[in-house]
Amino acid sequence: MQIAISQEPVLLDTGGGLKKAAYFFADKSNSDEPFILHNVDVISTIDLERVLQSHSKNRALATLAVQDRETSRYLLFDQEQQLCGRRAGREGRFELVRVCAEPYALAFAGIHVISPRLLTKMTEEGVFSIINTYLRLAGQGEKIAGFRADEYYWRDLGKPENVSQATQDFKDKILMQ
Repeated sequence: MQIAISQEPVLLDTGGGLKKAAYFFADKSNSDEPFILHNVDVISTIDLERVLQSHSKNRALATLAVQDRETSRYLLFDQEQQLCGRRAGREGRFELVRVCAEPYALAFAGIHVISPRLLTKMTEEGVFSIINTYLRLAGQGEKIAGFRADEYYWRDLGKPENVSQATQDFKDKILMQ
């Protein structure tokens, strides 16, 4: 196993961090062997093998694990589970990046499967959210797919109370299901 550390003296967000660490995937940039990008502050039972299979089957540039749950920021998908926009909150302002007759809102789980081809398409610089890249590319016709992960356990560990809840879920064996 090869391990590389990409230091960020200034936090670059997921997009900027991935772009800075692109050297790690340089030998794969011409291949289509995908890799998993998993946010460090989430815990889940999402079946990564199923997400990889879905990604390959759909020949997507990126596949995002998504769920129907409450969040402050939603991604919008069409009936073919292709990214078409975003929305703030349940009733907030929304932005469509491509035609989408009936978009539905899902919460992103912080788990992505990415084709190395994405790395050469990242034109954003400095600190940036990878969601901005995904939206730009979806608007240009690239396939950014959603993987429905509703049946899996998921929790954001970014707040102490969420860590406590995950600990309790583990004790109650909810997390183990």
